[in-house]
Amino acid sequence: MAAHFGRRLRKGAATTAVAAAAVAALSASQAPGATGDDHGRQAAAGAATPAPDITAATGGGGDATANSPYYTDLPPLHSPNPSPAPGSTPSASGADTEGGIPATVLDAYKRAEAELRSSKPGCNLPWQLLAAIGKVESGQARGGRVDANGTTLGRILGPQLDGNGFALIKDTDHGAYDGNSSYDQAVGPMQFIPSTWAWAGRDGNGDGKKDPNNVYDAALAAGHYLCRAGWNLSDEADLHQAILSYNNSQDYLNLVLTWMEYYRKGTHSIPDGTGPVPGHRSDDSGPRHPAGHHKPSHPSTPKPDPKPQKPHQPGGGQESPDPKPPTPPVPPKPPTPSETVDHLADAGTGKLTATAGEAFGSRISTRAETKAGMAVGKVRVRFTITGDTDATFAGGETVATVATDAKGVAVAPALQAGEKTGDFKITTAVVGHQAKGVDYTATVTERAADTLARTGDTPLSCTPGGEFADQVQVKATYKGAVAGKVAVAATLIKSADDATENDKGPYFKDADGKPVRTLTGLLTDAEGRLTLPKLYADDTTGTFLLRLTTPGGGTLTVELTVAAPDAPADPSPSPSATS
Repeated sequence: MAAHFGRRLRKGAATTAVAAAAVAALSASQAPGATGDDHGRQAAAGAATPAPDITAATGGGGDATANSPYYTDLPPLHSPNPSPAPGSTPSASGADTEGGIPATVLDAYKRAEAELRSSKPGCNLPWQLLAAIGKVESGQARGGRVDANGTTLGRILGPQLDGNGFALIKDTDHGAYDGNSSYDQAVGPMQFIPSTWAWAGRDGNGDGKKDPNNVYDAALAAGHYLCRAGWNLSDEADLHQAILSYNNSQDYLNLVLTWMEYYRKGTHSIPDGTGPVPGHRSDDSGPRHPAGHHKPSHPSTPKPDPKPQKPHQPGGGQESPDPKPPTPPVPPKPPTPSETVDHLADAGTGKLTATAGEAFGSRISTRAETKAGMAVGKVRVRFTITGDTDATFAGGETVATVATDAKGVAVAPALQAGEKTGDFKITTAVVGHQAKGVDYTATVTERAADTLARTGDTPLSCTPGGEFADQVQVKATYKGAVAGKVAVAATLIKSADDATENDKGPYFKDADGKPVRTLTGLLTDAEGRLTLPKLYADDTTGTFLLRLTTPGGGTLTVELTVAAPDAPADPSPSPSATS
């Protein structure tokens, strides 16, 4: 670059100065007389910028794309508007158009970020970096032309790497991914070469396959690729190293940084298949232009010769021009399956209730339907858990995306209750299309015990003003099984018929050492056992009752005795001695 940025990027946000520097450097690289080193990286101030040593990081040298061509269109000069409100239509401005990312593609980037936040938290990968690479590599999968599973509609291929202007990489995948059994070609929305995909590929959509033509698989693989070698992408130097390892070109680095900053300023989801496709590539000879601005005729496209003038007819008249043939009508583009969905409806979901920490017995089933009520298959339905809850789908996710089957039904992963009790909601939406969803309410109840029993039978007694020698120990069960992590309340009550709190007799102590006669928030352990805190006695003597209760009806009443110690017996007189 023309100038090093010289400071760390704050996590989650690149500065405007970074973007400005990247744009300036990228523009400078198009100036007449610009030179580059052997890797196509821009030389600055007459000195080539040294290429990073990425051989060890990639496990064999080279980069993810083998320097295949990429799209060079720049973002609009103006920042994108804030994300539009649900149901609204973005304007046709360049910023709004370029700021929109096809719904399934955007979902893939965000899912990859979430997975790496968990598996490699030190990497700090922003999804906007994946979006920037996806933009320059494939125009966001050619404007989001993907099916319900995220697989591209047709292959996205780079040129064959036969050494003619590109790297020389003979076939490594037997044509499995690129269809070429002679040479490798970059494949898919993130343009991996098959030899790199062989070790970098990931299964991002959980279908058991690693397919570079699938946007979920490709986005997750790109994320792991960028996070290898211990790089922290919130650090400027590591961020640059990671991007250059993807394609070792200074122009490429500048362009990706520019698009990443653009997406960080605001973006929104648009329907699949409606995204713009860039028009200029790095192997073109023409200049680059910001998206949304006038672009002159492509220099590599030959212009037709002007139509020759018709000869003059006798009498000085000119022959009438040939009538133009009628333009054939453009057939209407058939709607995608998602576009035919009018609404989502419940498909026989059972009652969604579970005890804290347990799995829900029912799974959510949702049906995609047209306005006429016909089923729509092969569309993606997104399920999102909302509300104050720690419940998740199986695997720990709060968002799950599932494709509908031939009957139009999508079945969400099993719900797993957390420790928070109460109600929460699961909302549904069609990915890539706005349609009326259906909401579900789920309930998490407290763990229950229907039986409480003491684990010992030693009488519990104490002298006035003293301390009980033994602590109360109990075990909770539910329908004969151990009831772990069950809440137990303990109260010193007035009598068997009056469960109000007693103000005399035995008591517990709080953290300040003050007497308390009711305890809540006690929990049994994993084996259903609970040992209560120590009991103390005031000066009142008599028999007192301690009552323990649990959700589910478990109840136990324990007797406590406070009595003065027995008085020592008078010694009996010795019998008189007789003679």
